[in-house]
Amino acid sequence: MEIDEYISSHIDAEPPELHRLWRRTQLTRLYPRMCSGHAQGRLLAMLTRMIRPRRILELGTFTGYSALCFAEAMPDGARLHTVEINDEYADDLRELFASSPRGADIVLHIGDAEDVVPALASEGPFDLVFIDANKRRYAACYRAVLPLTAPGGYIIADNTLWGEKVTDDAHAHDAQTLGIREFNDLVAADTTVEKVIIPLRDGMTIIRKKTEQELL
Repeated sequence: MEIDEYISSHIDAEPPELHRLWRRTQLTRLYPRMCSGHAQGRLLAMLTRMIRPRRILELGTFTGYSALCFAEAMPDGARLHTVEINDEYADDLRELFASSPRGADIVLHIGDAEDVVPALASEGPFDLVFIDANKRRYAACYRAVLPLTAPGGYIIADNTLWGEKVTDDAHAHDAQTLGIREFNDLVAADTTVEKVIIPLRDGMTIIRKKTEQELL
C-alpha cells in the first residue's frame, strides 16, 4: 500500500538482518503476513527501549522477527521467553537466535501457549508481554498472562483490528474474528488496565496493568 511505503521511508531503517529475515519469511512460509515487518518492528523496539523490561514474554514466535526486535532493544541482563506452537520452526529459530548478539538471553519454548504459560510463572513477573498467537484463543491467553504481568507492566496484542473485520458484524463470523472480538471486549471492560488500540498495520492494542495504588 502507498501509505505503508510512505511510513517505511520516513522512519528508522530496517536493520539488514531483519530485512533478510522478512524476505526469507515471504519466500518460504505460509501466511508470511504474520511476520511483524519494518514499521511494527521499529515500534516494538522503541516501546521496549521506553519500558526497559527485565523480563519479556512473547506468545507466538513465528519466524522470530518480533523476538529479535525485543532482543535488540531490551536492557542488559534482560531475558526474553518466546513460545511457538509449531515444532517445525524449532530448528530454524534456534539457529536464528544463536546468531543473535542477545541469543543467550532468548529462551525458546515449543508448545501451546496455554500449556506453556503456567509453567513460566516462576520466571515472572513479566514487565512486557506480547500476544501474537492463536487468534481464536486471545481471550484465554490474556487471562493466563495478566496475573503474571507485573503491576505497571505492559501487554501488547497484535492483529486486534483483524483487517477491519472486527467491525463487520453482518458478514465476519469466522472463528478468528470472533476470538479477536471476544478479546477486545474483554480488555475494554477490564478496569484493572489502561488500554489503547493503535491502527498500525492490522491493529495493535497496548495495555498497561494498573498498580495497587492506582486500583485503590
